[in-house]
Amino acid sequence: MQQLIGPPGAVFEDPESSEALAAVYAYPGQVNHGRPWLRANMVAGLDGGARLDGLSEGLSSPADKRIFGVLRALSDVVLVGAETVRAEGYGPAAAPAGFAAARRAAGQAPAPVIAVVSRSLGLNLAAPLFTQPLVRTVVVTTEDAPARELAAVAEVADVIAVGRGSVDLRAAVAALADRGLPRLLTEGGPRLLGQLAAADLLDELCLSLAPLITGGDAPRIIHDAEMPDVRRMRLVSLIEQKGFLFTRYLRPPTP
Repeated sequence: MQQLIGPPGAVFEDPESSEALAAVYAYPGQVNHGRPWLRANMVAGLDGGARLDGLSEGLSSPADKRIFGVLRALSDVVLVGAETVRAEGYGPAAAPAGFAAARRAAGQAPAPVIAVVSRSLGLNLAAPLFTQPLVRTVVVTTEDAPARELAAVAEVADVIAVGRGSVDLRAAVAALADRGLPRLLTEGGPRLLGQLAAADLLDELCLSLAPLITGGDAPRIIHDAEMPDVRRMRLVSLIEQKGFLFTRYLRPPTP
């Protein structure tokens, strides 16, 4: 794995190590004061498709999975859409190996919380995500969610209800930060990421580019988003490994 661009003054003796990757992807200091930072981690082919044969797995690589694990290990909460939970078979997050001491020092739980965004609450509540989590799962829904489904969800997960008709994602991010979870990571899917970007909540994008041209009708990493304006980002890190590119983009600093 070759580090091509990194933070000023950084030394990457072994970019394949979890410690080196954790330094590359460290959250900014604002999270230590409870101010949220939302990063997205996505993978795409060279022609922009975010899925291969209906899943993101076919676009991944061992290095992508290693970075995926480090990003989870650094986060307080993983925000994910219900459609992605169903399609990708999401389970509860495990305690990340090698990060126990760092998480304790940062006041973090042993594993990140999985927070599922769902308006309809069409969730499999018998799945391990709800029956076997190391840290109790959170479901983010609307204030007018179906009462019967809401009561069932509340028995197996913590509930954040914000917005009517659709989830108020800005309020959801604030509510998660108020719970002591300011280090937010979203893994999509493309529709949720589009909604987060449209709400101007995306502080950072970690995009893995697979050296594949897939064709087909897979969505882009941001799908069906009504963007009020173009969002400009700045590249701060670029890692190459066997043709895969692992990029990190941040929103420009406020003038």
